[in-house]
Amino acid sequence: MNTVVVIGGGITGLSTMYYLQKLKKNSKSDMKLILIEANKTLGGKIHSVSNGPFIMETGADSIVARKQGVAELIDELNLHNEMVNNATGKSYIYHNNQLKPIPDDTVFGIPMSKEALFSSELISEDGKKEALKDFSTKNTSFTKDSSIGLFLETFLGKEIVKNQIAPVLSGVYSGKLNELTLATTLPYLLDYKNEYGSIIKGLSENKEKFQSAGNKKFVSFKNGLSTIIDRMEESLTDVDILKGVKVNKISPRQNGYTLQLSNQESIDTDYIVLSTPHTVAQNLLEDEKLDHDFNQLTNSSLISVYVGFDILDENLPADGTGFIVPENSHLICDACTWTSRKWTHTSKNRNLLFRLFYKNTDSTKFNYLNSLSKQDLIQVALKDIKMSLGISGEPICSEVTKWTENMPKYHLTHRETIDSLNDTLSNQYPNIILAGCSYYGVGIADCILSGKNTAYTIFNKNEGAY
Repeated sequence: MNTVVVIGGGITGLSTMYYLQKLKKNSKSDMKLILIEANKTLGGKIHSVSNGPFIMETGADSIVARKQGVAELIDELNLHNEMVNNATGKSYIYHNNQLKPIPDDTVFGIPMSKEALFSSELISEDGKKEALKDFSTKNTSFTKDSSIGLFLETFLGKEIVKNQIAPVLSGVYSGKLNELTLATTLPYLLDYKNEYGSIIKGLSENKEKFQSAGNKKFVSFKNGLSTIIDRMEESLTDVDILKGVKVNKISPRQNGYTLQLSNQESIDTDYIVLSTPHTVAQNLLEDEKLDHDFNQLTNSSLISVYVGFDILDENLPADGTGFIVPENSHLICDACTWTSRKWTHTSKNRNLLFRLFYKNTDSTKFNYLNSLSKQDLIQVALKDIKMSLGISGEPICSEVTKWTENMPKYHLTHRETIDSLNDTLSNQYPNIILAGCSYYGVGIADCILSGKNTAYTIFNKNEGAY
């Protein structure tokens, strides 16, 4: 009987165990499955908090509905009756001290038609004309490992990238566009450019992929995103789950490994899945041969501030769900989601609930913010809300979460680094596998897929092709 231990009980670790248990059951295998989580609860960056009439997510707030495997997993977990979609509406960019709508018919601010391009209030007429060169220029040098910022500027022009695209994409992927690759962000843009001769035309030809379900692209649950974590935990009936236990050391043994735990116990195992932040994996493995690649991986930081008011949601601009703040604005926040508008289930009385994001794109500013107390950060958020929306008053509830150096940030050589790391790992530590957002995608759907792929890799090694 082989043993598999997954270290890390976030969505990746849970997904790995969910699919391993499924494979084990279908094949009537005797594989032993153990999940170890250092915290007393599972979920990692997914955690829903109920506070009075509001539901707040301290980490991720939704799952991208159209991503591979999401619908299938929700169906298998019998969560359809709990599922909610985002309310549709306009997103804004805080441009020249005003909220300007991101045009309809765009993907991450990238227009899907000439009409969407010319309707923008964020770009000058000259900037719109410059973007038309996308239809007449060919790609001769860009690959998926190229900078997405340089790619977009080359074919669409600098103004639309600076004013309309960069604020959106930089916010989603936590980095400057010139430091992010096409492969780790939107690889299909290169395919569209090469196939259709135009990014805009390629998006237009594939519009249905991005506008399915009436633009309801995201999924959560009536009682918060933790619902999927709780349901997955409930489903793991053939898995030993150890919570509040840390792995202190991994030691090789003949044909496997021994784990030394913080509760003074040890576990012998044949396979280990490290579904932890890369810094934790590096510390557990303690191997100079791996350190060079591990040290190439980078993280960013984020402060999230929720404030809820005893003020009706209708006080917000009509048909809006939030705004993004570009660089060099007098606002301190990087983005503001009108949570009660975007996710109506989060506010029982339809009162205002805001979530503001503060990222470490400016290290000096962020270090100052990170030094502030919870109450001081709430005051910063209230000032941003008043300046941008004219709404003032004392909140009836709040929640502050700091993710310090814990948000994966992919750079231009990320894929090469992961390939090199996996090569060294397979040679030095057979059957130890890295999984999760540090390596294979930051979204929840990416983590679910990483867990599923990991499960199949282990099972195929153990049982043969299935």
